[in-house]
Amino acid sequence: MSSWGDRLKKVEQLAQSFQQNPLTTPYKPRLWPCQPSSVWKLFPRQSLAISFAQSCREAVHVFALEKEKAPLGQRIYLVTSYSELWHYYRAYPQSLMHCYELIPEGAVCKLYFDLEFHKPSNEGSDGKSMVSLLIQYVCAKLREVYGIECSVKNVLNLDSSTDEKFSRHLIFMLQNAAFKDNIHVGRFIHHILQPIITKLRSESRLHKGDIPQADSDRQVHVVSEAAQSPLTKRRKEEVSDLGFLLVTNKDGHNGLFVDLGVYTRNRNFRLYKSSKVGKNAAFTVAEDNQFAAKPAKGASVEESVFLASLVCNISFTGQRILTWDGPENKEAKTPTPQCQQESDSNPGTFSGCLSSPYQEVDNFVLTLVRKDGVQGSIRRWSYFAADQLLVYDIANYRWCENVGRFHKSNNVMIVVDLKVEVWYQKCHDPDCRNFRSSSFPLPQEICVSYILSLDEEDQAYLMDDTGNFEPSQASSCPAEEAPEVWGDEQDEREYLKSLDDFEENNAEISDQLLLTCVADLDS
Repeated sequence: MSSWGDRLKKVEQLAQSFQQNPLTTPYKPRLWPCQPSSVWKLFPRQSLAISFAQSCREAVHVFALEKEKAPLGQRIYLVTSYSELWHYYRAYPQSLMHCYELIPEGAVCKLYFDLEFHKPSNEGSDGKSMVSLLIQYVCAKLREVYGIECSVKNVLNLDSSTDEKFSRHLIFMLQNAAFKDNIHVGRFIHHILQPIITKLRSESRLHKGDIPQADSDRQVHVVSEAAQSPLTKRRKEEVSDLGFLLVTNKDGHNGLFVDLGVYTRNRNFRLYKSSKVGKNAAFTVAEDNQFAAKPAKGASVEESVFLASLVCNISFTGQRILTWDGPENKEAKTPTPQCQQESDSNPGTFSGCLSSPYQEVDNFVLTLVRKDGVQGSIRRWSYFAADQLLVYDIANYRWCENVGRFHKSNNVMIVVDLKVEVWYQKCHDPDCRNFRSSSFPLPQEICVSYILSLDEEDQAYLMDDTGNFEPSQASSCPAEEAPEVWGDEQDEREYLKSLDDFEENNAEISDQLLLTCVADLDS
């Protein structure tokens, strides 16, 4: 027994040694040599998928899949890269034909619209004309509010209309500009459509009889007295200009051509070439589309359209972040991010909506900008889901590594790369526009891979070689195997005899020699 105990101790020591000095990193297949390591995991719940995506070092994203013959509304959540999804999207059109992009909370995104109306209830409506008028109006408002020039050639126009319903998706490709997140997109759209929204609500209240007749007459009298007001005239003109957005719903009530319900946190937005489950109307490029996707090197035109259609596929480089914090937010009733406002007891801590989805990272950034008596603060954060970057605009702290001193007027940015788990500094100063400081590692305790980790057992579904989704073996197997599954005493005796024969006829290979060979191989 002492001999067996010594052998067991040596095996345990050897196992511990190889755990500390693994021979190789876990193998991950690649689609082709130029692509990053493959990630393709399916989860039964959205929260699990989001947590896993945040813990990955690869640039991955979350997508929602609907299965045929599944309970209505049930979705599976897929975590993978844009390139790998497209690779299988073409290969398995039946399995992946009901696919949605998840727009993460707080992620920088494009301006987008979901448009639809019931055709039998709107026989006199010209959908194409309505889309054209809306694009013209939105472009005019972007020019008025943000000074951004755009036209119909900057708008990807996707169509999934049927005989019963007119349905479009519009995705705006603004030049070097994007919205802070889809909550701000919703606020901006509520703002520019406020005149017609107000008219629709007032009509709805009158229809329900909420306003007594006497009060209604009094309101008409007040309006007639103020008819000469320039502001009133302008509002009446705006309502008239936006009248084309009024449609009739199936129930006979007035509604809006624009769906205002698609600007919520972690929203699922249907993909190009996908249809709703049970339907056969996938999004395709509309006949009146004038946007021309520019294929990247080695990419097809179809793949370029697919990548352009992704609402959160935006690179950090050179982007101007658009926000909208208008006073009408209360009336619009659009969900707003939880904000941590500046307080009198602790001035300079925060200003505006600054609590990102990664509060541990927020706190770490604050330690970086509070040094030597300088009380810097976070003015604003932006999350680029495509690059997995958190970009912090800093206030009251202007130290720049490039010039080795504080800038006189321009502030700096702290960029946190969640994928590589490093941070670096950039500048708003024109002289330092192309400068990027050295990269510094994030503390382990705030690294997403350290905070968020999921077991393989969390993956409840797998996709087979034919593209079908099936429950994984881990989800259907019992927690523990019975001891007899692993063999019997005869197997153990034969194993020990083979081990003795090997040791008698072969010189023992030391652990140190094995580790030296591994080191030589790595070098």
